[in-house]
Amino acid sequence: MTVNTVTIELPQPLYTRLEALAQEERTDLVALLSRLAASAVRSRPEAKASTRAFQRILNRATDLGIEDLAEQHDHYLYGIDKQ
Repeated sequence: MTVNTVTIELPQPLYTRLEALAQEERTDLVALLSRLAASAVRSRPEAKASTRAFQRILNRATDLGIEDLAEQHDHYLYGIDKQ
């Protein structure tokens, strides 16, 4: 397992409040921040809905084998001569 280290600069009053909360919960600051981040993600139903919608699109995506679809989309959609 690889562990990455990230440094985040917080305003001192916020850091102090987070440290106090971690002490109240008898946990360390990293565990507290992990729990708060997970809670924030769970409480955003619109993020889950958009992820599900995007996943449905990906499940239906089909490789058409067309190399220039992005550049020549008018040709493939409307039959206009290729540029």
